[in-house]
Amino acid sequence: MIRVLLVDDQPLIRSGFRALLDLEDDIEVVAEAADGQECLVLVKEHQPDVALVDIRMPVMDGIEATRRIAADPALAGVHVVMLTNYGMDEYVFEALRAGAAGFLVKDVLPDDFLHSVRVAARGDALLAPTLTRRLIDQYVTQLSPARTGSGLESLTAREREAVALAAHGLSNDEIAGRLVISPATAKTHINRAMAKLHARDRAQLVVLAYQCGLVTPRGT
Repeated sequence: MIRVLLVDDQPLIRSGFRALLDLEDDIEVVAEAADGQECLVLVKEHQPDVALVDIRMPVMDGIEATRRIAADPALAGVHVVMLTNYGMDEYVFEALRAGAAGFLVKDVLPDDFLHSVRVAARGDALLAPTLTRRLIDQYVTQLSPARTGSGLESLTAREREAVALAAHGLSNDEIAGRLVISPATAKTHINRAMAKLHARDRAQLVVLAYQCGLVTPRGT
């Protein structure tokens, strides 16, 4: 059973998402919150698999709530998916840097919404290659120069190759094809790199790959 926390300051939005989720046999909505502060209380109480969190809310916004969830080791199993009306913008980028697994636009189709909840519950990032490239083109160029002590030195050569390809928007299957390895091995390389770089998920790994200087926008 996938346990979901709904966080949005608009009751109508929450009720609409809940109506969809309640129809699914493998998904349970464990609680609802109207702001980020309430979200933090409920996420600690219920330990959901997925927290669907609106970016812009009163009291505490979704970005700050995400940052605090990501910083708490006790909440490592909680995958935050940001909800937005606006698509890819600077707020979404900041949410991904804060530790969100991905984002959904609120007018998403019902089937895509349910699929996304299941993807997030598995621990996979909700960043399709096209969105990853948009993230790179629009916002990664604004990152500060490469940091020291980033953890890159701990990556094997193969892990570096896999991360670089992921940062350019390739899926595990595409990485496997490019490196002539199995998809399972590609996923292992990515997972090990995430652990070494302390990235919660693939979305944050992409940001870190650029921030650490492993790859550069429109380059290798």
